[in-house]
Amino acid sequence: MPHFEIHATDPARARRFYSGLFGWAFDPMPGAEEVDYQLISGPNLGAELTGGMMKRMGAAPAPHGPVRGCTLTFEVADADERYAWALDNGGAEALPPMDYPGIGRAAYVEDGEGNIVGFITPATGEN
Repeated sequence: MPHFEIHATDPARARRFYSGLFGWAFDPMPGAEEVDYQLISGPNLGAELTGGMMKRMGAAPAPHGPVRGCTLTFEVADADERYAWALDNGGAEALPPMDYPGIGRAAYVEDGEGNIVGFITPATGEN
């Protein structure tokens, strides 16, 4: 799993929390200002894992409930092809494929169980 995301109702508070908890730094991702998307860097991530944080797009889950979830994003050879496969196999659109300069092409789907899963095809030197 190359990337994880944290959804937060109050991103500034969440950034302070994770900065203090893990020593992480947050940098705005170009093109994702509307959702206050921040790329995470710092210790405890490892060379193969990246993270992001964004403003929650709906109501926050009730505190102390069962599994509240996260978004797992997996590297794939072709995000568009995996997105189409997911829609053809019981998935539903969460966010259609989009290009993020310097990052890659990403898409998100619901898995039919209420979970969101993401796909990313990393940018190459040609993008």
